[in-house]
Amino acid sequence: MASSSGNSNSSGFMVPSGSEEDLHQLMDQRKRKRMESNRESARRSRMRKQKHLDDLTAQVTQLAEDNNQILTSIAFTTQHYLNIEAENSVLRAQMMELSQRLGSLNEILRFLNNGAYETSDESFTNPFNIHHLNQPITASADLMFEY
Repeated sequence: MASSSGNSNSSGFMVPSGSEEDLHQLMDQRKRKRMESNRESARRSRMRKQKHLDDLTAQVTQLAEDNNQILTSIAFTTQHYLNIEAENSVLRAQMMELSQRLGSLNEILRFLNNGAYETSDESFTNPFNIHHLNQPITASADLMFEY
């Protein structure tokens, strides 16, 4: 018959010998250490995940604040642009009106300087035939829009 490493008791069950019992305790101890190590690893993993979630939440909050600042800046810039555009339209209209006035004044000067006051009376002199009036009127952009 084959011999076993254990001793049998009166009921016929095998009772582990000292070295089998030590081996069983060693395996239980390793199993408990592995379970404890797995628990600790799972705890660290949960902590990393929680930290990552907290970081992402903080990033979402920061990005939302940045987005609000950008939207406010866009609204301000758009309003400023519209104001400048309106002012530009007014200035263009004023420039057109002044250009038309200048053209009319130059036309009057040409008319006056081309002998509109020619008469047979030698004693009558053209009061508008002055040397500085012989030049056309010009406008300067620097002077045109001063307030």
